[in-house]
Amino acid sequence: MSFGRKRSNLGNNGKIRLSKDSYTKAKNFLAFVKPYAPIYFIGFIFLLLSSGVSASLPIFLGQILGAESSEFNTEWNFASTDNIYGVLSILAIILPLQAIFSFFRIITFHHVTHNTIKDIRKKAFEVLIKSPMAYFDTSKTGETISRISNDTEQIQETLTTTVAEFLRQVIIVIIGLVYIFIISPKLVLIMLAVIPLAAITAMLFGKFIKKISRSAQDETAKSNNIIEEALVGIKSLKAYANEFIELKKYSLAVTNIKTLNMKVALWRGVFVAFIVTILIGAIVFIIWQGIEMVHSGGIEKKEFFQFILFTVMLGTSIGSLPDLFAKIQKSIGATESLITIIQQETEEIDTSKPITNKKFLTGKIELKNLNFSYPSRREIQILNGLNLNIKPGEQVALVGSSGSGKSTIASLLLQFYTLDDGEIHFDDKNAKDYPVNELRSQMAFVPQEVILLGGTIEENIRYGKPGASFQEVVSAAEKANALEFINEFPDKFETIVGDRGIQLSGGQRQRIAIARAILRDPAILILDEATSALDSESELAVQDALNTLMKGRTSVVIAHRLSTIKNANSIVVMNKGQIAEQGTHEELVNIENGVYKKLSQLQFS
Repeated sequence: MSFGRKRSNLGNNGKIRLSKDSYTKAKNFLAFVKPYAPIYFIGFIFLLLSSGVSASLPIFLGQILGAESSEFNTEWNFASTDNIYGVLSILAIILPLQAIFSFFRIITFHHVTHNTIKDIRKKAFEVLIKSPMAYFDTSKTGETISRISNDTEQIQETLTTTVAEFLRQVIIVIIGLVYIFIISPKLVLIMLAVIPLAAITAMLFGKFIKKISRSAQDETAKSNNIIEEALVGIKSLKAYANEFIELKKYSLAVTNIKTLNMKVALWRGVFVAFIVTILIGAIVFIIWQGIEMVHSGGIEKKEFFQFILFTVMLGTSIGSLPDLFAKIQKSIGATESLITIIQQETEEIDTSKPITNKKFLTGKIELKNLNFSYPSRREIQILNGLNLNIKPGEQVALVGSSGSGKSTIASLLLQFYTLDDGEIHFDDKNAKDYPVNELRSQMAFVPQEVILLGGTIEENIRYGKPGASFQEVVSAAEKANALEFINEFPDKFETIVGDRGIQLSGGQRQRIAIARAILRDPAILILDEATSALDSESELAVQDALNTLMKGRTSVVIAHRLSTIKNANSIVVMNKGQIAEQGTHEELVNIENGVYKKLSQLQFS
């Protein structure tokens, strides 16, 4: 059920279109690491120490392997490099130190990484919940969740392991090259003849592998979106017997992922094979040259073994650098995606403290010359110069055909979108002059399709007023005609409602939502076709609860069933984004050839 437009980062030639600020966004990630820079620096010190110990091992092992037989008959000389026993005593000291350095390196790097990832996840979630509704109109939830989940895991692996290992191998290469240059500049020059080729190839490969990896990440996000949409709409899926279609979509997505990942593996395999061939060939050639130098007296036997061990170590380290570099490149793509989410525009909402439940609005609303079109559909004008005044405590019903702008007014009252033109005033004050979260705290919204949290009934009702007592929750449930069915459950208020409230019926979910709104005790109540999807029995119970809820407060009711709004103080008939008629039920049914009269004749006849 993957409806909506397809989104892709691929160009016509299958390559990723990378923006010029890709690396700039990736660098912004360092702002999350900065608070832990001192600890990271300590970890880097331990990294230097452990790398130094690793780089020194060929020196001591070379002395042991190249030792003359006469050295085995000498006396023990602790920590001396002049005989084999002294070298063994040095190894006995530095190996435990290596273990200690490695332990603290891992602990410090993980401390920094997990705290950084924690901060990124918190910031990303904060940005998402503070994002305007326009963002969610054009974004797919599954892809966004995938970005936050999969990309942070990719970054976590890079920070904890890849970066440290990359730096460690670089340090070993530098120390190794300096030492063997001291032993034999001639052999080093032979070795260095192959390094520039490997380095240039590694750089080109890194850019190439990053592009393919980004494609794989995008395809993974799309596949997650297919799963989410299929499971959310599982009833429709089964009702229309579309299992085959959804499975085909998902199979195509995972096949694309497999193809891209195999492409990555193929090129990585070709590259590694190429590099290894060069390195092994170079090592064989260097060994041959070294043996000749030993025989000619150019270097000592110990130095030759040290050189060989360093050469093998350098070959391993240099051979691992391209793969590590490719992983770092891959994580840059993940970092860029996360930073894009984090840096997007958000609503000005203060999340440092909970909102107060103090009511400060009387409920007076003025809509002045509203013009509006949705950001995702600018070409379609929804409201055209709409004007409407609502008195405090007044019940105003909005009726009209689909697409006439009824639900849009509800969204604009809740400040979900920014007006193209016009103003909305609450208590004679422009909505823009109120902090958006404080303004919303004065309202309660009961939609047609209620989505409950996956917790208990009590938690869902208390969502309207997080600090409410249990007695207040019970009282709200009673006023919403929900207490009777709640008490029928074995766990009563502790009953788990299931994902999105699936364990409850439609009428039960609506009454839980109404109880939540009653608990909030808002100045302004917005009902968006709250009874249209219910059966007659449920509708009576819910409507009775709604009548209780609407008493003494400004209520904006969007309805298709005119029977539910006959007693409203004012009925506004919408047509093409404008008010076609306005009045009480009795006034409107007496308008000859009126829109409302025609609607009422269709429904009441």
